[in-house]
Amino acid sequence: MATAIGVCNLSPVFCRDMKSASVKPKRPSSILKPLALSTEQASIAATATTSFAEKKKRSDQEGETTKKIKRLLDVEESEEYCGGKRKNLKDYFEEAKSMMIRSDGDQPRWFTPIECGSHAPVDSPLLLYIPGLVKVIERKIKSEKNGFGKRPIYLVGESIGACIALAVAARNPHLDLVLILANPGDPFKMALDNVVKGVLLQPTVEGLSQNLVSMLSYIPAQVLADILPKETLLWKLELLRSASAYANARLHAVKAQTLILCSGKDQLLPSLVEGRRLRRAMSNCQTRSFNDSGHFLFLEDGVDLVTIIKSSHFYRRGKIVDCISDFIPPSTSELNKVHENIRLFIAAISPVMLSTLEDDKIVRGLSGIPSEGPVLFVGNHMLLGLELIPMITQFIIEKNILLRGITHPLLFFKMRDGFEGAFDLLRLMGAVPLSATNFYKLLSSKSHVLLYPGGGREALHRKGEEYKLFWPEQSEFVRVAAKFGAKIIPFGVMGEDDVAQLVLDYNDQIKIPFLETLTDDGVNINPRSGLSGEVANQDVHTPICVPKVPGRVYFYFGKPIETTGRKHELRDRNKSHEVYLQVKYEVEQCLAFLKDKREHDPYRNVFSRLIYQATHGFTCQIPTFPL
Repeated sequence: MATAIGVCNLSPVFCRDMKSASVKPKRPSSILKPLALSTEQASIAATATTSFAEKKKRSDQEGETTKKIKRLLDVEESEEYCGGKRKNLKDYFEEAKSMMIRSDGDQPRWFTPIECGSHAPVDSPLLLYIPGLVKVIERKIKSEKNGFGKRPIYLVGESIGACIALAVAARNPHLDLVLILANPGDPFKMALDNVVKGVLLQPTVEGLSQNLVSMLSYIPAQVLADILPKETLLWKLELLRSASAYANARLHAVKAQTLILCSGKDQLLPSLVEGRRLRRAMSNCQTRSFNDSGHFLFLEDGVDLVTIIKSSHFYRRGKIVDCISDFIPPSTSELNKVHENIRLFIAAISPVMLSTLEDDKIVRGLSGIPSEGPVLFVGNHMLLGLELIPMITQFIIEKNILLRGITHPLLFFKMRDGFEGAFDLLRLMGAVPLSATNFYKLLSSKSHVLLYPGGGREALHRKGEEYKLFWPEQSEFVRVAAKFGAKIIPFGVMGEDDVAQLVLDYNDQIKIPFLETLTDDGVNINPRSGLSGEVANQDVHTPICVPKVPGRVYFYFGKPIETTGRKHELRDRNKSHEVYLQVKYEVEQCLAFLKDKREHDPYRNVFSRLIYQATHGFTCQIPTFPL
């Protein structure tokens, strides 16, 4: 039985013409660009690919099975994606059905089931999908590496393919590989041996078949049995045992950057347990859990491999990730999914955004925000950065502007168990780790940059410190902004005390022994350690808070401060410090304005807003205090 292997370019997806930092968005027709179509007749002595069904019987059934698949898959059900047509699972079976039902020896073939245009940048890295055990992988990687220079090669493996990807990485530690592994094989020999010997075979095969049938409900059981007979499952379980043992013996040699995707409802293997084990066994390994997914993770709706790679900070085109040049703006489908996930939170806090026009008039909305960059937004953090996602999404919806937030470097480090994907959404939306180089690159690329001088000290403040600024004593951003003529927009955000109540802060937690685990993450990662003052005390911890009956969150963006033409003037440290103090004063004035005005908002309480929406419609804009 021939083994099919997918190969393509991991090309960026641009679906909105967003004004962003470093990339001019495009509108491609699909996600992945084909790289090669090969029918390489490689000899694979160590690969057992013997068909379990008799060749004569398979030959007799081949014609009728082909007709069944063709009849079932003729229905057009393409997904609209970024203005084009994205092929789905039915299209894959239509194009690959001849491979699934034809037995022609042990010849693996490289192919791509996705129809793509020529939109991919020429410097896109290579992505190889490994669905099963093939010995040609290593040879293929080495042959392609010469033409890809310093770009990495991505290996995407599922189940047995994940074990093989680990083995290939262990045998080639000198190659720059990125492994994306879904539900790798079970390392516990006794459990797997029991499955193979038949102790748990019947419930395992039945559960696996039900898992597959539930996703491929449009394919009758008889057709599915032709494609995936019981003998094939037995054969794959045996291969899984061998591949798992081979990979486990070589884990110590794996140096490749690795991302393991674990399904919470895997009916074949304990993928969550295996993912945690591999994460501890390999130094450069991270995991992501999909609690509602089954064993066939890549076949499920809502699982987008490109989104996973981007949000996990695994997409790169060089030796290391460049957060500016490697950034891919979120696609339309990704933005829609983000908006759907936060829809209830947005409805609960009903954010009010105010901006200032050139004539100093305060208006509701973002009409006072410049559309062209570079623009630097400087303001205060709420607890845990609660304002970030509502603010970023509203800028995209109303102004088609993607804010690039300067964030704590901890967001880009390997997190402890249970917190692996906590910041994936921020990374997907363009967050960048704090560094002078990144700040310089963002402004030089005419981005809209979001900066919090108070950083983690404000986001993880103590009790009674709401809306208190913890800024460095000296300017950090004025001279760089002046170098590129960036407009500086001070802003204030208020409403944390109407949304959540801080119960245990850092000072409380260090006094409680069993809460020490909440205060030990990232204590050695402090980007402000060289500064004086309270801003240097960035004790990373997980504050414990309880939600309140939601009030309302308010944003007020002040009048832009121009730096164009002041490059030489603001080189003077005293002059730049004056502008720095001016920005800080304006932020404090924004907070004072909101604190006073929100007292006069008749719709500050969620119940008054619900009554208004019940009479005016749930899509209407809820009024606020008079301006």
